[in-house]
Amino acid sequence: MDGLTGKIIGAAIDVHKVLGPGLLESAYELCLAHEFSLANISFERQVPLPLTYKSLALDCGYRLDFLVEKMVVVELKAVEGLQPIHEAQLLTYLKLGGWPIGLLINFNVPVLKKGIKRMVHNLKKPLGELGLSTVNKDGGIAL
Repeated sequence: MDGLTGKIIGAAIDVHKVLGPGLLESAYELCLAHEFSLANISFERQVPLPLTYKSLALDCGYRLDFLVEKMVVVELKAVEGLQPIHEAQLLTYLKLGGWPIGLLINFNVPVLKKGIKRMVHNLKKPLGELGLSTVNKDGGIAL
């Protein structure tokens, strides 16, 4: 899975090198989808995320920006800085969908590396095998 997240990050860096910061999230999303296609990375865009409460299906309009290879949730931002609410959003998506790993990517930074947060939830493998070490207060694991 580390190889896949590396490919995703590489594609995002390619987009950022060309466009730089300052655009709307939607522009980065379209360009990143194009990069995924060029790299033959399987993905879905704007994936609906259903929510059920005590057998009541709620249509709250939650959508993942990307679900890559049916394993990695990619949530894009174009904000001044990533906030705890953005991390909580991604972790919630991982919990609700049962996906193990997610990337939060903020394109509104001079160097994209500083705008990337990798989060993991409900791992089946030991942490050491994945090179992970930091546990968030809400149970997720951040790199």
